[in-house]
Amino acid sequence: MSNAASNEIASYFKHGDYDLAVRRTLDFCLDTDDDTLIADAVHWSSNYNRTADKTTLPENFTGKATEILTAAAALNTKINTVQPLVSAKKIAKTYSGGNFSLKPISVEIKTGNVLGVVGENGNGKTTLLRCIAGQLSLDAGIIEYHLLNKPDNYAVKNHIAFIPQRIPRWYGQLKDNLHFSAAIAGVHGKKNELMVAFMLERLNLSRYANLTWNQISSGYRTRFEIARILLQKPRLLILDEPLANLDINAQQTILTDLIFMAKAAHNPMGVILSSQQLHEVEKVADTVIFIKNGNCLYSSNDKEEKITSTAVEFETAADRETVLQIFGDANIEMQFNGGFYTITTAAFSAQQILGKMVQQNLPLTYFRDITYSTKRFF
Repeated sequence: MSNAASNEIASYFKHGDYDLAVRRTLDFCLDTDDDTLIADAVHWSSNYNRTADKTTLPENFTGKATEILTAAAALNTKINTVQPLVSAKKIAKTYSGGNFSLKPISVEIKTGNVLGVVGENGNGKTTLLRCIAGQLSLDAGIIEYHLLNKPDNYAVKNHIAFIPQRIPRWYGQLKDNLHFSAAIAGVHGKKNELMVAFMLERLNLSRYANLTWNQISSGYRTRFEIARILLQKPRLLILDEPLANLDINAQQTILTDLIFMAKAAHNPMGVILSSQQLHEVEKVADTVIFIKNGNCLYSSNDKEEKITSTAVEFETAADRETVLQIFGDANIEMQFNGGFYTITTAAFSAQQILGKMVQQNLPLTYFRDITYSTKRFF
């Protein structure tokens, strides 16, 4: 596993994906638990991140990277084993007044897994997340926390980290809050300094270390909250709409990082995140569930059983009649939402639909297969 990871990171350097290569090198070093190597990697990363023009690399940048990766590969001997974390079985919640009910839902999460919960606002995503986090009492069903012998409220709180969409305000400098968070988790002295320096580098927060709440953007407040929580080494990380305050590039970076962190030998964990950003979540999640009006209408685990027709969405300057002529008398259903067309049919695969459009020179500006995407349910 260590050689595979080392080779993967080396390929990032080879092809110029330096930002990703630096982040993954930091992860690889953290997995060794070797403080000297971790500190060396943090110093090397900081030299890179201080470079204003990333096309001009620091002196001996790649040579030092090779040295660090070689040392890390020799020390990385841990083998991750997947462990069940949480099993929620037919859990349900009704708020007082009966204005909203979360209908019975069952989900499972293991170490290294990412579970995506998607749906429009007000349909039950946050309620589900708060139930799993132990913040709301259940009206029905049970939740099993497999790694806890006595899953009381205190144990669950220390086992699971919940990051809400609206980050709680903090006071003082960013780095001081991180030091405090690490200290609460029992990390003191030089180890505290090292782990905070690592998190600042890993989440690209070093330049903001001495700033306060009012001096950083909402997106970097989200990064700070993730750094603060990771210092406490939770086994399950739950994030409610973490992408809401991030630009498109930052969304991809954070999601990619969450996958790597979930599978890290340093602290393998499960990740549950809710979002309305369907495409971004579906690219990284092992399982995606779609919630509407409190009901789980779809789980990607059951896609082969429940999905019997192809669905694609596309954008074209051609009118509806021109598109329909391509398919002749075939049984297809086509809708237009003012921006995209959607075709649903059991007669063709997505590749066949695209092939027919290309053969007829249909002017396409966008095409996506949404057969197994929750997008088809919106």
